[in-house]
Amino acid sequence: MNNDNKKENYEHHTPTGLFADKALPSDSNNNAKTSHSTVSKTAAQSRVTHDNQSISTEAVPPATTNVTKKTIASGEALKLAVVGHTNTGKTSILRTLLRDVYFGEVKNEAATTRHVEQASLTDSQTGEVLVALYDTPGLEDASGLMDWLEDNTASRRDGIERLQQFLASDIAQGADSGVLDSYDYSQEAKVIRQLLASDMAIYVVDAREPVLGKYKDELAILSWAAIPVMPVFNFTDSQNANIDDWQTMLARRNLHISTRFDSVAFEFEDEMHLWQNLATMLTHSEMLEQLMQRRTEDWAQLYDEANIIIADFLLNVASFVREINEDDDPMPVLEQMQEAVRQSERAMQHNLLNLYKFYDNAVAATPLELQAYQQDPFDPELLKSYGIRTTSGAAAGALLGLGIDAAALGTTLGLGAAIGGIAGGLLSNTSSIADRITGVKRLYIDPATLTLLATRAIDLLTALRHRGHAATDATQLLYKGEKSSLETSSNDDSNSNTDKDSNPITVWPANKLPSELKKARGKPQWSSLSSGKSEQAQLLRADMAWSLSGKLQTYKRES
Repeated sequence: MNNDNKKENYEHHTPTGLFADKALPSDSNNNAKTSHSTVSKTAAQSRVTHDNQSISTEAVPPATTNVTKKTIASGEALKLAVVGHTNTGKTSILRTLLRDVYFGEVKNEAATTRHVEQASLTDSQTGEVLVALYDTPGLEDASGLMDWLEDNTASRRDGIERLQQFLASDIAQGADSGVLDSYDYSQEAKVIRQLLASDMAIYVVDAREPVLGKYKDELAILSWAAIPVMPVFNFTDSQNANIDDWQTMLARRNLHISTRFDSVAFEFEDEMHLWQNLATMLTHSEMLEQLMQRRTEDWAQLYDEANIIIADFLLNVASFVREINEDDDPMPVLEQMQEAVRQSERAMQHNLLNLYKFYDNAVAATPLELQAYQQDPFDPELLKSYGIRTTSGAAAGALLGLGIDAAALGTTLGLGAAIGGIAGGLLSNTSSIADRITGVKRLYIDPATLTLLATRAIDLLTALRHRGHAATDATQLLYKGEKSSLETSSNDDSNSNTDKDSNPITVWPANKLPSELKKARGKPQWSSLSSGKSEQAQLLRADMAWSLSGKLQTYKRES
């Protein structure tokens, strides 16, 4: 079915799906009443994300006219309803699947979603809609609804007929029906209408919750819709997860296929397992297979692009050089160079955030709000915290944290012959003989600072790849069982027996820069910080950035 037909169906309130006619009450007057009472928004608000995901925040109209029952056909987009109890993280899961921090509304309170919202996952190359997602309101009182169904519908009728009878009743209409608020099941009605108009559903479970009777009633009601339902465990990274108890209960209800998908502590493999498990429950799974292939390719491409962003930044900083006369005070120039590097790092960090769709805004906290990313890269204590020791002896105390190649400073700081004995990976001044005759000195960013900048950038990238788009806390960064370089360093400092040389916490030892960064130190024209010519400098270092990005991927901390 093409998009024009889908649009026309919605405009005429015509449902499509596996059992589209199941949502339709038999009485036309009840149909009109149902339509009037459940549409909570009339003006559609839609947009398209950078992943070509069309998102509509309108209330999806309920089904109101009879159509011929049909099953999902080969090549047709899958209509997937996301259902579950209130506050289990349905919208959170959709945010992470959509890579969209703006979708829906996420709050730590019940019944945040009050109407059905639609979004689409598309093929990033062709724009073809592969999966239509429907975020539904939370099931607030399934036990009460089950009591009503048992009292007012005949047990001899099948589940679909009993649900249709409920949808035609006054309690399903909400405020317009005139019934008491205590008997208002309009939110449940919205869920059931969408469920019956969908091909399949995922039932979101807060893994931290104990198995209660209300959840059993929810599953019983959902089963009456006669479509495949797959439980999805959210918040699985919590120490209070009760997954074993849940799986036992689900098995007793013939729900043997489930999956884990934490919307905060994200794992790309978990998302692939989600789609794979859904595919096993379908007769025609071509669209899901296409989705998995495309998202796998896109995920790999994102990683390549991110490493190029980091490599380009490091080369830009490594080739940064300023010249001063031998008798000039270097401190004003040093301060200018430091500030230029700070701004360049901040720009790189924001490029990574934007690449992975984490925007620095009020919707969700970003990793940059962590102190580790706010701390000045030229802070001596930060260098120490990463286990970076640039020099030794009296010279170390004077030079640590300047971030400039110490040998280039000569006797300006009054260190005299002590400079000549400094080790720790500092490269010697590369000034030519002509420079020495004319008394010119060249200042570069030192290897220790380059090493710190590289390590911090890769830590940020790792955090972004394991952070769900529903994360609202800036500290929700690291993936399961892992620590950042900074945390590892802090633990190492508390253990004097730790061998940091055998277990380095930086991407490389400070005295062993990659060859690309060493070469950059002799290419000041590569740096926009030196020349001020951003586009030209970037073109000059492009090939070297590609080469360095490949090496950066070997330092990843991911399995």
